[in-house]
Amino acid sequence: MIRAVLTGTGSALPVRRVSNAELAQEVDTSDEWIVERTGIRFRHIAGPDETTATLARDAASAAIAAAGLSAQDIDLIVLATATPDQTFPATATKVQAMLGIDDCVAFDVAAVCSGFLYAVQVADSMLRTGVHRRALVIGAETFSRILDWQDRTTCVLFGDGAGAIVLEGQESEEADGRGILATRLHADGRHNDLLYVDGGPSTTGTVGKLRMKGREVFRHAVVNLAAVMAESLVIAGLSSEDVDWVVPHQANARILDATARKLGLPPEKVVVTVDQHANTSAASVPLALDTAMRDGRVRAGDIVVLEAMGGGFTWGAAVLRV
Repeated sequence: MIRAVLTGTGSALPVRRVSNAELAQEVDTSDEWIVERTGIRFRHIAGPDETTATLARDAASAAIAAAGLSAQDIDLIVLATATPDQTFPATATKVQAMLGIDDCVAFDVAAVCSGFLYAVQVADSMLRTGVHRRALVIGAETFSRILDWQDRTTCVLFGDGAGAIVLEGQESEEADGRGILATRLHADGRHNDLLYVDGGPSTTGTVGKLRMKGREVFRHAVVNLAAVMAESLVIAGLSSEDVDWVVPHQANARILDATARKLGLPPEKVVVTVDQHANTSAASVPLALDTAMRDGRVRAGDIVVLEAMGGGFTWGAAVLRV
């Protein structure tokens, strides 16, 4: 049996860090209003020379270094993003060129905030075939470029950033060995109008701006995320008591709390970075995972559950032993 084993993580954030107080000078809002409703205190905003590809490159380089590899050791790149540098080609191919990789499979996945989970399952499946050996899985976004900065209900929620992991296909005969133990994905396109961007190449010919009905999204998120985490644990043959850490999509502190309560998980087992990074869409899970790996919270042998839900709706979870 071949398992996709996590061997390295990395992340990257734009230089500019914006506090709620600074944002309140430009938008009709306040630090108290934002913190009370979301838990967010800071977000990073990309500058003119920072793009989804440059952030992805920096996160990828850090993950490759953490895995003790060189860029040429990578033979698969799956990049999750809703804010690509160009309509085409795939941003993954730009990252490939930036890293100096001569040839490898490289493509993008679009599932918004769930994109990283979708990318993980795609990479896991491809590694299990034995055709590929080492995969770079990236979530990277510059959501600040598609925000309506006059809409205080949405613009305060999002930030820019990138996170990356290296997965290596390793043969294992141990049922309790390291690697991805289970993944579970869902989508329900009937809810398009609750969270979407009002533009696109084939409709308006423009990039468009993000639109969201927050209350409805919150309700679906709590139910769907708790359910998909429970499903993934069943597939892995585990229970919530076996979980050492949950690394959730960092959308809203209230969603994180409500989801943990539904699963009966203590809050101290949930990795929270939404206060520092805001919602970075496909980047939020790998950003939070890298934070917890580098500060020593997540250790070798730990059972970690990753989860996310985003526009579409799409949602998913993955269980891995680090």
